[in-house]
Amino acid sequence: MAKGEDILVGLDVGTTKICAIVAEVIDDKRIDIIGIGTHPSVGLKKGMVINIESTVKSIKRAVEEAELMAGVDIGSIYTGIAGGHIKGFNSSGVVAVKDQEVSQSDIDRVMDAAKAISIPDDQKILHVLPQEFVIDQQDGIKEPLGMSGVRLEVIVHIITGAVTAAQNIEKSIQRGGLDMIEMILQPIASSEAVLTPEEKELGVAVVDIGGGTTDIATFVDGGVRHTAVIPIGGTHFTNDIAIGLRTPRADAEKIKIQYGCASVDLLDENEVIEVPSVGGRPPRQLSRQLLSEIIEPRAEEIFSLVAQELEKMGDQDRVASGVVITGGTSSFKGMIEVAERVLGLPVRLGVPTEVGGLVDVVNTPGFSTGVGLTLYAFRSRTKKEVQRRGKQKMFQRMRNWVKGFF
Repeated sequence: MAKGEDILVGLDVGTTKICAIVAEVIDDKRIDIIGIGTHPSVGLKKGMVINIESTVKSIKRAVEEAELMAGVDIGSIYTGIAGGHIKGFNSSGVVAVKDQEVSQSDIDRVMDAAKAISIPDDQKILHVLPQEFVIDQQDGIKEPLGMSGVRLEVIVHIITGAVTAAQNIEKSIQRGGLDMIEMILQPIASSEAVLTPEEKELGVAVVDIGGGTTDIATFVDGGVRHTAVIPIGGTHFTNDIAIGLRTPRADAEKIKIQYGCASVDLLDENEVIEVPSVGGRPPRQLSRQLLSEIIEPRAEEIFSLVAQELEKMGDQDRVASGVVITGGTSSFKGMIEVAERVLGLPVRLGVPTEVGGLVDVVNTPGFSTGVGLTLYAFRSRTKKEVQRRGKQKMFQRMRNWVKGFF
């Protein structure tokens, strides 16, 4: 059995499903997925908890399933957050460099200066993500530690969320018998699983289309430039189908998954599907194109709203790599075609990469956030270990320098 410190768990608390992903740290470069647990999500709406007890039950069932598969006891997790309450904006901070060489203390101080901003009392800071550092007017610096200079500036992207929304997620996790290590914005987590470093450097937008929301994060020069949450997701497709085809929601969800297509042009006009009726009436045979005519406008609406968010960056050409769509709702046939038509950018489907183990099981867009949470945890831990070693080396140099005088 793997040791506790070698296990990382991502808990994707989504609107339609709860997903627990267990990863084992193999070495300082790789993790393997060893356990997966999923359960229908009851108690959330548009990414926010509306019934704590129902959410707790769903979390427990997903975690128990993951524990059974992985053969480990889960005690602590990393989780995601989304919802219309999420806000993202850019900020900056400046400090004077002590001793004319940038130390970790200088970096910590300039990051604190960047986040020393006024935010509403009902909001809390979730992330302070550095885009670039500037030393004495030299910009584009990613790792300033050890560089010479007298003035250190940082440009960051700050993400805030509603205090109560975060508290309700954490409370649900705690009542499920778990400790929450960190809460991560869902598109940031998904980007860890589906984007390549080259895409982040060249410029890319990840669009995570989940059950209740569509989450966006854009990267330029390796850093996050813009984030947004659109309160439309897969449940809206289901509701449209239920109303348009006059069928129960449960059956509409099954029809969406089995026959859903976002582009009428990709279907044979003679193809038919069986649609259950309500009130005990017999099922009907309907054209699959009719189903697509219901789905396509909603898909176009989502990507039109995504286009508006990309325009807020001020320069859509900065996402030169295009757009990566992921999340459970992105796997519809025709979604890529609709996205390319509406956005006017190259689009690809994003599935989790950079992990081993049960790759064939998690190799679908619906697991991007869960897998991304474990990768985020792994890379954060690796970065902290590098910083710790750097501090140890610095202290050792100081001791050697002092010993030279005696």
